Amino acid sequence: MRGLSFSVATGLALIVAAAGAVVLTAGNAAADTTICDQYGSTTVSGGAYIVQNNRWGTSATQCISVSATGFKIIQQDGVNPTNGSPTAYPSVYWGCHYGNCTPGFNPIAANSSQFAGIGTSVSMSYPAGGNWDAAYDIWFDPTARRDGQNTGAEIMVWLNHSGPPQPVGSKVATVSLAGGTWDVWEGNIGWNVVSYVRTTSTGSANFSVSTFYNDAIRRGYASSAWYLTSIQAGFEPWSGGTGLAVTNFAVTTGGSTPTSTPTTSTPTTTSPAPPPSGSPTCRASLKVTQSWTGGFTADGTVSNTGSVATRSWRVTWTWPSGQQVTNMWNATSTTSGSTQTATDAGFNGAIAAGSSTTFGFQANGNAVAPAATCTAS
Repeated sequence: MRGLSFSVATGLALIVAAAGAVVLTAGNAAADTTICDQYGSTTVSGGAYIVQNNRWGTSATQCISVSATGFKIIQQDGVNPTNGSPTAYPSVYWGCHYGNCTPGFNPIAANSSQFAGIGTSVSMSYPAGGNWDAAYDIWFDPTARRDGQNTGAEIMVWLNHSGPPQPVGSKVATVSLAGGTWDVWEGNIGWNVVSYVRTTSTGSANFSVSTFYNDAIRRGYASSAWYLTSIQAGFEPWSGGTGLAVTNFAVTTGGSTPTSTPTTSTPTTTSPAPPPSGSPTCRASLKVTQSWTGGFTADGTVSNTGSVATRSWRVTWTWPSGQQVTNMWNATSTTSGSTQTATDAGFNGAIAAGSSTTFGFQANGNAVAPAATCTAS
């Protein structure tokens, strides 16, 4: 199975973080302020933004040195397997994180002119080696939420990564946006996680938030009726995160769109296509991959045959001679007599038009691959 990136881990672990006390250092961070408290935080840039240590995935020590405009990880002792949760998400943000809000912030409707004018920029520096990602985490909720877990969409913008960690879900597209080319990943963990992974790493970014969010809306993963609750930029270290740094972070709200200035080559940005219309449709097939006396394994392929992305799918088939599934992966198994159903596992329910995903199972009985039907929504 795929390793889970911060999209899953941060989202789930932020629920844990909410149960812990948020330690807020009074006033704006002075030079070389050090935070080692698990959820310790302070303000920077004249109080405009909040820096947080946010060490939720390990009990090992993590310390950050906070400057006037950002922070640097100066100690990161945790080591987590790269097929599981990262150790933390130290970050700087504008908005609300479990009730800890920047001054005067109120959630912003995504269909408002105010949202259309919001831009953000960041500069980062990276150590050699380690297992980590450097990413924005931009949160949306169906309500104007200021505390608790958001349940709408989590938009991640990966500027760089090192080692095997990858986003939650599956890759559904590649797109040119904001002066770069990005692989688009999507999964659902109780809310949609849409990750844009830059195909060429960069140390800086400058974009309108609506650029990525509108793309997620066009793909059916987000809604213009939801609210922006925070813009966060930071790192997810699994190990070797010492030296990761945000040197500058800003959010603009004056109605102008920032000009993209990546530090690497800039592909031509293409105009987005109009939103597709139609209903999700899919096709499924089964293939035996291994067999032995009394049992076998098989793979199932689910292909999106429609013009819009699926949000969920279900594959059904009938066993011809008493076969029975004993184990299934990347799908949920349901049996009723000779009828077998495989339902998406949540993280792989979304399939872009023209793309496919797979699941697998082990079964007792003679090796067969019956014809299967697929329904999608």
